[in-house]
Amino acid sequence: MNPAPFLIIETGQPVASLRRYGRFPHWIRVAAGLDADETVVVDVEHGQALPAHQQFAGVIVTGSAAYVTDRADWSERSADWLRTAVHAGRPVFGICYGHQLLAHALGGEVAYNPAGRESGTIELALDPTADSDPLFAGLPARFPAHATHLQTVLRAPDGAAVLARSAQDNCHAFRWGGQAWGVQFHPEFATHHMRGYVRARADCIRQHGGCARSVARAVSAAPLARQLLRRFVRQARLA
Repeated sequence: MNPAPFLIIETGQPVASLRRYGRFPHWIRVAAGLDADETVVVDVEHGQALPAHQQFAGVIVTGSAAYVTDRADWSERSADWLRTAVHAGRPVFGICYGHQLLAHALGGEVAYNPAGRESGTIELALDPTADSDPLFAGLPARFPAHATHLQTVLRAPDGAAVLARSAQDNCHAFRWGGQAWGVQFHPEFATHHMRGYVRARADCIRQHGGCARSVARAVSAAPLARQLLRRFVRQARLA
């Protein structure tokens, strides 16, 4: 078992109305079952430098309101760092923006989702490749997850295994190599996080033809999606 801490790369902040619950690294740490002394947080969005990846059992990349397609300096530097870490075999788990950034770093294509905004508790459909995946194996073929995004991975990196899709997104999860995963959904979200995001994005949801009240009413627990963070921690400890 690798006793080293996990690095959480912080790429953004929650919407203002949800910051009373803490920042994304706290939500992730709680969902992943990690103690505070088992994590190191680096806020790359505000210029903090990334340390050597060899110091960590694994790396988790948060979500963000930023867009990968803006090619911000901090984002591109983080992509370069991730590419090096993944090629060196470091376990990596990217969430939402982190999923897109990982795909971009490895040569995939990120852009606005042609299907529009995806928000709320959505249904994931696992691809057959998930049956043999270290994180997804044994999960039901369909289960709920929380999502809120405008951009998406239009094309997974060459050599990646697409693991899950939704009605609006053909790459909700992928694995590249043996130890790097990206998930478009938010396994760290509890129902109050998801409802808060639906309220905060109500105007955008309406502009994309949805009804925020209906989306909020349909929010439900997503325990199997949440379980993936703990599975990643166990997998990384064994790597």
